[in-house]
Amino acid sequence: MVVDTDATKSLAEPAPRRQAGNRLFRSIAAACAGTLLLLAIGIILELWRNSQLSIRKFGFGFLTSANWNPVQSDFGALSSIYGTIVSTIIALLIAAPMSLVVAIFLVELAPKKLAGFFGTAIELLAAIPSIIYGMWGLFIFAPFMANYIQPWLGKYLGFCPLFQGPPMGIGMLTAGMILALMILPFISSVMRDVLLMVPSVTKESAYGLGATTWEVTKDVSIPSGMRGMVGAVFLGLGRAIGETMAVTFVIGNNHELAASLFASGNTIASTLANEFTEASEPLYLSALIELGLVLFVITALFQIMAHLWLRYTARGNPA
Repeated sequence: MVVDTDATKSLAEPAPRRQAGNRLFRSIAAACAGTLLLLAIGIILELWRNSQLSIRKFGFGFLTSANWNPVQSDFGALSSIYGTIVSTIIALLIAAPMSLVVAIFLVELAPKKLAGFFGTAIELLAAIPSIIYGMWGLFIFAPFMANYIQPWLGKYLGFCPLFQGPPMGIGMLTAGMILALMILPFISSVMRDVLLMVPSVTKESAYGLGATTWEVTKDVSIPSGMRGMVGAVFLGLGRAIGETMAVTFVIGNNHELAASLFASGNTIASTLANEFTEASEPLYLSALIELGLVLFVITALFQIMAHLWLRYTARGNPA
């Protein structure tokens, strides 16, 4: 029998010394958590303070107006909010199902060596800088969209307003697909880890009852890891909603509202990236800072929704 001497010595220490170490650890952990909370509060207060000029000038109308005219000092956030939400929804609709399929393949179907190779390759995608995705999207993917994907969608789905208009290549749809490619490694990696954490005894019991691989995956693995998978999706959402450079390259940076996904648009992050250095007027700068505040609030709301949903599922209530 092997005895862990370090653990034995730790347990043999006098109780006051052990309690002092426990208090020190607890204090350090609380200080780190408090620092993060203070940092978030400080960011909110700074954004709020520097956007007061725009808030007093436009009020709530800033959120409902699509006007963006720096020459006339008329600003509204509606087009940027619309572009941010639409591009993020497109990215999640594409990336979430694909990530689930990839995770199931790596955990349940692929041989061990092949799963390790593809798992590493997917994780490497997450290490590619966003500006590289943007350049690839502009020079390679946008022409492909203009020549093949958008004409096909216009031909067969042109009756829908979402797929009407000239196939320019750049636009909301292209930006959403680039975002989907960017967040897919994050979501699939977390989903794979969640599926790997499902107890093997549970799956083996299902196999012993005669269940197929699909049935075990559908009825055992996915329900057991549902909370973690939802967390993975919201992790990808957090990455997509604030992405800047990749979207700036391919979305077109147009402040007009359009129903078509082929049309150019903009997001809050792309507007800040494009125009922050040009904001020489105080009101212009304040409006951009208020856009940043809106983005912060939107992200916080999504996170609150995620936590509420997870609490309901933890209590066994329907989502």
